[in-house]
Amino acid sequence: MAKIDWYDKFVDFSYKPAKDDIIVLFYFEPPAGMSKKESAGRIASESSTGTWTTLTKLPLRMKGLQATAFHMNGNYLKVAYPKGLWEDGNMAQLLSGIAGNIFGMKGVKNLRLIDATLPLNYIKGFKGPLYGMSGIRKLMGVKKRPLTGAVVKPKIGFSAKEHAQIGYETWMGGFDFVKDDENLTSQKFNRFEERVKIMTKLRDKAEKLTGEKKSAFFNITAETEEMKRRAKIVADAGWDYIMIDVVVTGTSAVQTLRDYCGDLGLAIHAHRAMHASFDRNPKHGMTMQFLAKIMRVIGVNNIHTGTAVGKLVGTKSEVTAIADVLREKKTKAKKNLLLEQDWGNTKTVFPASSGGLHPGLVPDVMKIYGNELVLLVSGGIHGHPKGTRAGAAATMQAIAAVMEGISLKEKAKTGKELREALGKWGHHRPR
Repeated sequence: MAKIDWYDKFVDFSYKPAKDDIIVLFYFEPPAGMSKKESAGRIASESSTGTWTTLTKLPLRMKGLQATAFHMNGNYLKVAYPKGLWEDGNMAQLLSGIAGNIFGMKGVKNLRLIDATLPLNYIKGFKGPLYGMSGIRKLMGVKKRPLTGAVVKPKIGFSAKEHAQIGYETWMGGFDFVKDDENLTSQKFNRFEERVKIMTKLRDKAEKLTGEKKSAFFNITAETEEMKRRAKIVADAGWDYIMIDVVVTGTSAVQTLRDYCGDLGLAIHAHRAMHASFDRNPKHGMTMQFLAKIMRVIGVNNIHTGTAVGKLVGTKSEVTAIADVLREKKTKAKKNLLLEQDWGNTKTVFPASSGGLHPGLVPDVMKIYGNELVLLVSGGIHGHPKGTRAGAAATMQAIAAVMEGISLKEKAKTGKELREALGKWGHHRPR
């Protein structure tokens, strides 16, 4: 009787990957009654040139295009994919392969894409960030301290005028950025065009009074052509940033906007809304560090990465792994978290730490990240006993304390706003 399946042909533990293979690290669990080797063969087969049964005749080129499961350590598996499988400059097509049908196969009980090493000749098909971290610092005139920003809270419901006024208070407290949140776009109560118009007037006023550069992350998330229209509105008003909900819009839309915004001189702040639908389960889905990697390849300038101390899920090791992917020229391997990655000429990206932060947690966040981050403190400034401006000032005082190497308690002796913030929140970690 003829052999039915050929999954074993996609497993070869003696295989040595080619220099331009894309190497993917998976965590996997086979279903009951199936060996790990059999399951591994199905992963490599379904994500490349295989199918569920043997075929009668195939061109010779197929052998050179098949993926190979070549290394297994417990439940961790490495699969090598020949470069010829992938279209240059098409991130959606890559994800359709290494993160596509394989997640729905009966041949795996659980499957998690942890990371992938992308060869330089693949990365060069993408433009990468318009500005690196040093370019953003130059743009904002901030040399050493973390860049700072706040979402207007509550995140949705304010009119454009109310939103802008809170933004103004945020700037006047010393912050660099005012941020729309993920679900504020152009609702009836707060139209996009009106928000940009009023914010522009108050930005000019804040810059004149403080002598500091002020900016905002305007959420342009919508249908792709509408995003382009909104980006043009932002650029025409003299701004330098927009924000996109990069998961819900998809990699193709982000690529389109990277090209369009690049021509306008606009940087992109990437909000990761919906990420936890596939990266929260430690046994299945895709990791946040890999999402961050593909967004750096495409070309965003900041992306949310969690805090490890705020209200969102994410351990210190996960947060630092994500930061490494974004900030290093050569990312070093971390066992079961990261593969090595040479970034070549791809520029760096700021991690944006956000989610349940307040002045009392600033030292904890900076201990994890250092100074190279966008620190987003939102409810933790707006909830200050004396209001938004005082809350922003308290956060700036907390940052100064860390930069000066002194405790918050010591800084609070001369920083009234910080003293008041610590009186309300102390070092509380929200849940």
